[in-house]
Amino acid sequence: MGRAAAGPASAGARAPEDAGPVEGRALLVVGDVVTDVVARHRVPLAPGTDTAAVIRTVPGGAGANVACWAAYQGAAEVRLLGRVGVEAAAWHERELAAQGVRPRLVVDPQAPTGTVICLVDEGAAAERTFLTDSGASLRLEPADWSDTLLDGVARLHLSGYLLFAASSSALATVALEAARARGVPVSLDPASAGFLEQLGAERFLELVEGVDVLLPSRDEARLLTGVADAADAAAVLSRRVPLVVAKQGCEGALVARAGRVCARVPAVPAKPRDTTGAGDAFTGAFLAALLAGADPEAAAAEGCRAGARAVERVGGRPPAPE
Repeated sequence: MGRAAAGPASAGARAPEDAGPVEGRALLVVGDVVTDVVARHRVPLAPGTDTAAVIRTVPGGAGANVACWAAYQGAAEVRLLGRVGVEAAAWHERELAAQGVRPRLVVDPQAPTGTVICLVDEGAAAERTFLTDSGASLRLEPADWSDTLLDGVARLHLSGYLLFAASSSALATVALEAARARGVPVSLDPASAGFLEQLGAERFLELVEGVDVLLPSRDEARLLTGVADAADAAAVLSRRVPLVVAKQGCEGALVARAGRVCARVPAVPAKPRDTTGAGDAFTGAFLAALLAGADPEAAAAEGCRAGARAVERVGGRPPAPE
């Protein structure tokens, strides 16, 4: 499975050479980089005929979105390891760099960049449905990893999408083991309730053993525990993972440790336009706050603020820097 570099700043998984790392302060995100086609429709979909919509093509991917929001929230240095197809590699690299992220994009010569069609109902909740072609994004493999990626890194974040394909799951395991060997804390966002249900809760929990922070949505926490109550589900998960921060959408977030919920963080009011990437925004802001020295409750409050900003925008990325 050959690969090439995406642009002059990326060469597989080599450590950055264009500038030295910020010692012990960087965030490394490993995850998916995809192209989002967002279709916003005002009326219900009409099977077999046309439904009027506003359609835009924007950069996305849970891993990439988290990295961009962390940079937007002021993280000192954010790096991203991902895999893309030849046809969109240069565009994705430019978009990530413009958001302040240092991309390390492996270019897949065989598979196209992952693509997600996001159907957004412009009703009051701006709810969305995804049609996902993972493409190159889940073809990351252990050969794409180098331990030098952890030089100067204070935290490693893994997108849960990595666990839903054999090669990228193997890469996630290698990265997790390398981080633990260096004493670098690791966070993970399960990313998809649909894919998680297919994988199975026990298998997922086996794969994330050793993770320090888990950031599930309410539905993901329920799937992982079989517990209907959101707070109880977060508490149960915190017996397996030291810190669980369960995102609750318009109800804020729950922070759980050692089998109990220790904080309930309220949501920030917002008028939703597109909920795509709201959870990624939360995660990125949360991690940036932790890197800045905030405690988990304060970091979760930053996450809620970022999530509110995200739902008022189309697409999963933050505003472009001025």
